[in-house]
Amino acid sequence: MVQPEHYDVLILGSGGGGKLTAWHMAKTGLKTAVVERKWIGGSCPNIACLPSKNEIHSAYVVHCARVGAEYGVMTGPVKVDMAKVVSRKRAMVERLIDAHLKNYKESGAELIMGSGRFVAPKTLEVSLNDGGERTLIGDKVFLNVGTHAAIPNVPGLEAAKPLTHIEALDLDLLPAHLIVIGGGYAGLELAQANRRFGAEVTVVEAAPHLMAREDADASHEIRRILAGEGIQIHVPAELLKVSGQSGDAVGVVVRTSAGEQTIEGSHILVAAGRVPNTAGIRLDKAGLELDSRGFVRVNERLETSAPDVWALGECAGSPMFTHISEDDFRIVRDNLAGGKRSTRDRLIPYCMFTDPPLAHVGLSEGEAERQGVKARVAKLPIKGVLRALATGETEGFMKALVSGSDDRILGFTMIGANAGEVMAVVQTAMMANLPYTRLRDADYAHPTFSEGLNFLFSNVQPRPGV
Repeated sequence: MVQPEHYDVLILGSGGGGKLTAWHMAKTGLKTAVVERKWIGGSCPNIACLPSKNEIHSAYVVHCARVGAEYGVMTGPVKVDMAKVVSRKRAMVERLIDAHLKNYKESGAELIMGSGRFVAPKTLEVSLNDGGERTLIGDKVFLNVGTHAAIPNVPGLEAAKPLTHIEALDLDLLPAHLIVIGGGYAGLELAQANRRFGAEVTVVEAAPHLMAREDADASHEIRRILAGEGIQIHVPAELLKVSGQSGDAVGVVVRTSAGEQTIEGSHILVAAGRVPNTAGIRLDKAGLELDSRGFVRVNERLETSAPDVWALGECAGSPMFTHISEDDFRIVRDNLAGGKRSTRDRLIPYCMFTDPPLAHVGLSEGEAERQGVKARVAKLPIKGVLRALATGETEGFMKALVSGSDDRILGFTMIGANAGEVMAVVQTAMMANLPYTRLRDADYAHPTFSEGLNFLFSNVQPRPGV
């Protein structure tokens, strides 16, 4: 019989919100334990955000070398050493893990490597990775178990052993022809990176256009850019069946408006949505309810159906970004200190790190229309930004939505170099409830991409009668 161990704070999962909760609680003097199955620090530093951006930047360097002649830089044939690309990424991951372990040591939070499942309210049974079991009880319990890649129920797909982002980022060889199932953000980032490394790439997307949540103009611009680099794109395309083995030879049968066709490739990458990691951990034993999609049911304070149990990040149905999981931590932290914070009405910024990147915050044009929100729309091609003319990075556009009843900024989208940094300027103005005129008339440094905001917001039509 394993003797139960008592903790003030017990956390299952060490992702963005979980690890910040652990370090904060431990530093306040609370006895804190984190149970992590595999990835110290969660998926972001190990298998997702940072590793993908590391390899994407390697692909960007390859691209710069190939187009160097346009800038007066003469080079010979460009070769890619994928083993070196992956080695560079792994070295970064190792440094990040070391930094996380240092934070655990300095905070006093105990990191327990093992698989946990509930056996009673606020009670975890942990099968330790190095053997043995422990039973842990927490006064306060936090779930931060994340999600994993969904494999669509298509005949032959699972049997083909497709890559997910995890395996794709660990390939030390270049696929001859990578077939990407899914035209969302992760799929397109990895599609462009592999194309720039030298692979043939085909993207298959079932929705009417790429990046289904974006406005049609953003989707069309990204599609034009990627197609210009030689990526084959099928949209909308229904995936009918798959044959063969990823890594050897595969055949993918799709149906488009032109009829059925078979795409032959060497590897398949599935990037078609995420599934919460809530199965198999006996949440019912803890009195926790799930929604219809399998996410932990929470209220706007991230409280679950069980007392003194919270869920953070993707498993709670929060938008699937590391920075939102971290904000979930701040909401719970502040509320435990007597605050009244919630997830309601917070701004959700995000970026897709293609080249050029896409950045968005607030309402899109389509969302405003569906919600019946009257908005003025201003748009500026990136070639209208002087910095872009100097660097030659002229693809993309900026778009802003401004309220039709006052001068508040409702949303912003940008496809272009440094899009994420420019978006942060607009996001800050939105958080401060500044009228768009403050950005229109701001004295930004010249020549920067943020300077384009002067021109963008100068295109906003005045309100009738004003």
